[in-house]
Amino acid sequence: MKDEYKEKEADFIAFAGERNCVGIKGHRSVGGFRASTYNASTMEDVQALVGAMKDFEAKNA
Repeated sequence: MKDEYKEKEADFIAFAGERNCVGIKGHRSVGGFRASTYNASTMEDVQALVGAMKDFEAKNA
């Protein structure tokens, strides 16, 4: 997220978690998010994360 939305990071982590998108919190000293989309990730996993991001954006626009 851009710095202007930094205060919404915790809300997004909770929102994504409700949709079973977990483990995306960034490094404790840097913040932000990170998602690994390789190895055992399926297309459905990626689509679920993208869907959660779009839903959060729509809810918080």
